[in-house]
Amino acid sequence: MRIVVAYDIVDNRRRNKIAKTMLDYGFRVQKSVFECLIDDRRYLSMKEKIEKLIDPTEDSVRYYFLCARCENSTEISGWGPIHDDEDVIIV
Repeated sequence: MRIVVAYDIVDNRRRNKIAKTMLDYGFRVQKSVFECLIDDRRYLSMKEKIEKLIDPTEDSVRYYFLCARCENSTEISGWGPIHDDEDVIIV
């Protein structure tokens, strides 16, 4: 499944930890937005790690699940590839 993760993290240190964690699960497409092509198990693992890092009273993380139809409708203005290789294992 393809998930877009967007976050607003107040603290620089926490934000850096979130970004490093997200690199294990997806591709950075904006400074605080990642696209992830992962299965349910990896999604739950990612979410658990993020929830341990954030301060829920100050930070916000949103997970947008894209259906197959939505995935095929992605458009980009400007620079940025669409990562669509289902055989890619993100580590």
